Amino acid sequence: MSLIRFACLAVLALSLWPALTAAQDRRPSHCIAIAQDLDRLDAPVRFAEAPEQLFLASTARSEVPEFTVRLSFVQHASFLIETHGGLTAITDYTGFSGSRAFVPDVVTMNHAHSSHWTANPDPAIPHVLRGWGEAFGSGIDHHLDLGEMLVRNVSTDIRSQWSGREENGNSIFVFEVAGLCVGHLGHLHHIPSDEQFAALGRLDVVMAPVDGGLTMPLPEMIETLRRLRSSVIIPMHWFSTYSLGAFLQGIGEEFEVVRHAEPYLDVSLRTLPRQPTVMVMAPQFVIEYE
Repeated sequence: MSLIRFACLAVLALSLWPALTAAQDRRPSHCIAIAQDLDRLDAPVRFAEAPEQLFLASTARSEVPEFTVRLSFVQHASFLIETHGGLTAITDYTGFSGSRAFVPDVVTMNHAHSSHWTANPDPAIPHVLRGWGEAFGSGIDHHLDLGEMLVRNVSTDIRSQWSGREENGNSIFVFEVAGLCVGHLGHLHHIPSDEQFAALGRLDVVMAPVDGGLTMPLPEMIETLRRLRSSVIIPMHWFSTYSLGAFLQGIGEEFEVVRHAEPYLDVSLRTLPRQPTVMVMAPQFVIEYE
């Protein structure tokens, strides 16, 4: 081997070293593995068959069934996520969920607006996950494994004051639980990049802001949801029935729309709908259904 060729190979190896190291350090994700498998398929995605009475909840809140996750719409962009084993998480936590006696195991927050975070979370909460880094634009990396639930995030940019931009200012949080991948888009301000879509992986359920302005224009949000290929979409962050209706009208040609009677939804791999479905729920504070 000539000296020149050896030198070239050495330079190439050094340039690839950071990527190789990152690949070795990258933590496995059930969602990403599913997405990679789907990308290899030539046929369209097929969704699991579901019974005709899909998502019809009982009038009384029972224990979360085995192999199931319960998603309750609390307020605005806050959802309570419950597992069969009793783990609880609240998204975009503002410091109040309706019951001051209730202390979740995990809260996630985004700081685009004060309605998505609190500077003074209850110190009794074991895990407080902020969706932004300590330094401006630094972002943050969460990978919280609680056994029955894994919580991770993908950083996104947000608009800041005076028409600026804060890189990695907010996060899309992903909850891997009951064999499902549940994503909360937070205060998403842009269509994710290819790299961000890859980092998210396959989301079976996604909570999506559909205000059409403060977060993203509705056509861009619908494009994002189309690419995510989630089985269940739960609209959130709508300020009126008008903005919600505009979203449903825009997405209704491609996705089935179901208006759910209860403020919570039990989801399992067995009951995922046969086609992508928008599940519309009205928010309700925790205290109202304890």
